[in-house]
Amino acid sequence: MDEYIEDLGDEMDKPVRHLRSELAKKRTGRASLAVLDDIRIDYYGAPTALQGVATLTVPEARMIIVKPWDPTMLPAIEKAISMSNIGITPNNDGKIIRLAFPELTGDRRKSMVREVEQAGEKCKVSIRGVRKDYNDLLKSAQKDGEISEDDLKRGLEMIQKSTDAHCTKVDDVVKAKAKEILEV
Repeated sequence: MDEYIEDLGDEMDKPVRHLRSELAKKRTGRASLAVLDDIRIDYYGAPTALQGVATLTVPEARMIIVKPWDPTMLPAIEKAISMSNIGITPNNDGKIIRLAFPELTGDRRKSMVREVEQAGEKCKVSIRGVRKDYNDLLKSAQKDGEISEDDLKRGLEMIQKSTDAHCTKVDDVVKAKAKEILEV
């Protein structure tokens, strides 16, 4: 039964890690290199991450500078950023690309907080799905005689405690991101 509980923690951590990575990509009015993580550039026929073809820096709170290692890649990088869904227009000066993050309006901030809360709820649903799977696994193990009824009860309690702990983690992540978004 211990191996079930050990695997349970890993399975419940996956949705939390995914939520953190998705929320890191949310624009908050401050420049974050995480918003560029999913952008791929056609680099000599191979899709390459933006970080693999350029130096990315954050010189100011609301500005990202993209400096390609190969100046001929500038148009391809600019096109890839424009085609991505990050909501920022690249400014190309012939040597570097500047990405200026505009100040978010109050309504947009509230809308983004709602999106973050919805992502948190989806994460909790995933965690509860893992709980259901492991509850069913323990119940079938008890039915097959692999574990006793007391072990089943103890296992179900441990699964619920793990579920509660992971849902609390999700709430903390969502609150932190909401605070960051609402910060002017």
